[in-house]
Amino acid sequence: MADNLSDTLKKLKITAVDRTEDSLDGCLDCLLQALAQNNTETSEKIQGSGILQLFASLLSPQSSCTAKVANIIAEVAKNEFMRIPCVDAGLISPLVQLLNSKDQEVLLQTGRALGNICYDSHEGRSAVDQAGGAQIVIDHLRSLCSVTDPANEKLLTVFCGMLMNYSNENDSLQAQLINMGVIPTLVKLLGIHCQNVALTEMCLVAFGNLAELESSKEQFASTNIAEELVKLFKKQIEHDKKEMIFEVLAPLAENDAIKLQLVEAGLVECLLEIVQQKVDSDKEDDIAELKTASDLMVLLLLGDESMQKLFEGGKGNVFQRVLSWIPSNNHQLQLAGALAIANFARNDGNCIHMVENGIVEKLMDLLDRHVEDGNVTVQHAALSALRNLAIPVINKAKMLSSGVTETVLKFLKSEMPPVQFKLLGTLRMLIDAQEAAEQLGKNVKLVERLVEWCEAKDHAGVMGESNRLLSALIRHSKSKDVIKTIVQSGGIKHLVTMATSEHVIMQNEALVALALISALELGTAEKDLESAKLVQILHKLLADERSAPEIKYNSMVLICAFMGSDALYKEVQDLAFLDVVSKLRSHENKSVAQQASLTEQRLTVES
Repeated sequence: MADNLSDTLKKLKITAVDRTEDSLDGCLDCLLQALAQNNTETSEKIQGSGILQLFASLLSPQSSCTAKVANIIAEVAKNEFMRIPCVDAGLISPLVQLLNSKDQEVLLQTGRALGNICYDSHEGRSAVDQAGGAQIVIDHLRSLCSVTDPANEKLLTVFCGMLMNYSNENDSLQAQLINMGVIPTLVKLLGIHCQNVALTEMCLVAFGNLAELESSKEQFASTNIAEELVKLFKKQIEHDKKEMIFEVLAPLAENDAIKLQLVEAGLVECLLEIVQQKVDSDKEDDIAELKTASDLMVLLLLGDESMQKLFEGGKGNVFQRVLSWIPSNNHQLQLAGALAIANFARNDGNCIHMVENGIVEKLMDLLDRHVEDGNVTVQHAALSALRNLAIPVINKAKMLSSGVTETVLKFLKSEMPPVQFKLLGTLRMLIDAQEAAEQLGKNVKLVERLVEWCEAKDHAGVMGESNRLLSALIRHSKSKDVIKTIVQSGGIKHLVTMATSEHVIMQNEALVALALISALELGTAEKDLESAKLVQILHKLLADERSAPEIKYNSMVLICAFMGSDALYKEVQDLAFLDVVSKLRSHENKSVAQQASLTEQRLTVES
């Protein structure tokens, strides 16, 4: 065999120059036979013989041997070590020229050769890009799209594969294909050739690659991709095939327009059916399919239009089915059900309807099942849903009387920042009412935990929410007992730090809370306010031109309140506040200017 191959390669060198087609044909057949028996070894010999350079001259549109030469190149390029030599031998340009051939076999083998050279090869892709190969292939796909005979479908599959290898994991080449209009063409292909398994799979892999690119979403949205994918999905029985379609649906469903198209095409019904079929199975594939289907369902609900369409005023079949997931024993369904409710709870109308119809109790029952060694993702999702439901003012009292705070407080011991964050957010949403704020503000365990979380520097979200809840407890309760609890637990220094936040809303919440403390319990808080250096901070806030008007206003309110404390007022006098305050009398904001005049008078009288 080895001797025959060496002889063939020598003979080929001579015949390639002489161009005697019969002998050439025989040599090429021998090479193809050798490649079929041992591709790697034969490819190494071909590379060593220097014959690759001769192939460029054999790729002539007029020659009857062209298809075989292209076939040999396709076979050798299956080996990674042969791809750069093929580029260096100058094969790309003549191969791309052959894409203009009318001969179907030449097109097929050329498509294979270019596809294999491009596979995982930057050099191959770059050479095909420079030679303009992609546009010619897309034009072929367009013109051959409607022809359904087997030979043509095979060619279309090869061309799709070539484009996939050309652009895989390369954003700029994928963007180039998108600009050339490949997406509508591939969608049309999928619709016409949905019976052809190989071509369908090739289209799906291409979609999966392109859909990751943000710029593709608009083009996909202008086609009937949703309809075609749902139609194809309904036909699938095998797990692997469904998985392939899921991999395309997930990135596409990130686009709101496509979410709505998928809902209208009936994807949700397919997903609900999968959930129903797989919910009790313990097979690995079924568990994976259930997770993917329920996750995708939640993703579809992230779009405002698609969510509202499925809510159907709270009477919709989909909404009812999702509700039934919450009491399920399957953690994945509990999670998806709670996340779905959180997504439905994105406008006041939906929230009010859901609270009236007992959703809160279902979520509380779910949380109760996850208190001891519970599933963190389920806890997080259920708390997210409760937090969203608590946003409309009308819901707060109802949720409080249902015992939501008691349920939520069971998770105070959680060490998981995502759960802590949602817990804090839910409580903050609920305590607009004075009574609720007072009750929670006197809860020593809660306040101590908040003070501890105010120092969670690794988790900015938890730290911020803890500070905001501390402040809210004071602002909404206006209670001396609450203030005493917070002072005794060491919360004052955190409120003072919060007054220096980069977020104006948080700064202001802190200053209002500190003003209430100073008005109601200055004696109790005096030492803590002094050691937290609040007076110096207020001086900085008033002197800083960038401070918002409300920050300046509330800082001056605090200065006036400090006149009730000898120690704090001495600090005010030492820092020459009069200079800073008098400048603010001409502030463009009327309230600030008036408060500056008042503060100046108070400071002048006192001094």
